[in-house]
Amino acid sequence: MCAATTDSSKSEENSSYFKELRNVACGVLAVWAVTAVSPVIAAGQRLPPLSTEPDRCERAFVGNTIGQANGVYDKPLDLRFCDYTNEKSNLKGKTLSAALMSDAKFDGADMTEVVMSKAYAARASFKGTDFSNAVLDRVNFEKADLTGAVFKNTVLSGSTFQEAQMQDVDFEDTIIGYIDLQKLCVNKTLNEDTRVNLGCR
Repeated sequence: MCAATTDSSKSEENSSYFKELRNVACGVLAVWAVTAVSPVIAAGQRLPPLSTEPDRCERAFVGNTIGQANGVYDKPLDLRFCDYTNEKSNLKGKTLSAALMSDAKFDGADMTEVVMSKAYAARASFKGTDFSNAVLDRVNFEKADLTGAVFKNTVLSGSTFQEAQMQDVDFEDTIIGYIDLQKLCVNKTLNEDTRVNLGCR
């Protein structure tokens, strides 16, 4: 919160200059606050180098334990290019906050009750993945393949699906805000029945 007091002995010109300077400073601080708080990977932003840890893919079976809701972590959870096809037990209920998941394969995996806050899953494959009862908060699914994925009773808040493949996706009882729904409805790969169930216009 920015505030200032002026000395009555100062001239009106100096007071006006000070107010302008204060407004500029407040604007800069506001922009910094918005951009510094969130570690979400923005479109076009460069990703960190691929982790060289030999067990980096297995770390998904443990997940993150720090800052679950805000995507804060002690070290990046780098799952890029990992293959979890038909994984039915080790991903269920895990916290994958701020995970780097681009180009990974989760086809047919059981990801029920997972928490994926601020995860980056661009171009990943989730064909037939079960996300029932999961929390997918601000996940980037750009160009991901979600064909046949299940979002039953799933929280989809602030997640993006630009150019994602979404044929035959199940959105039964999905919890999604109005603005997020409008963005989702823009996706042309949604089946007509799915669009009707979602309330797309």
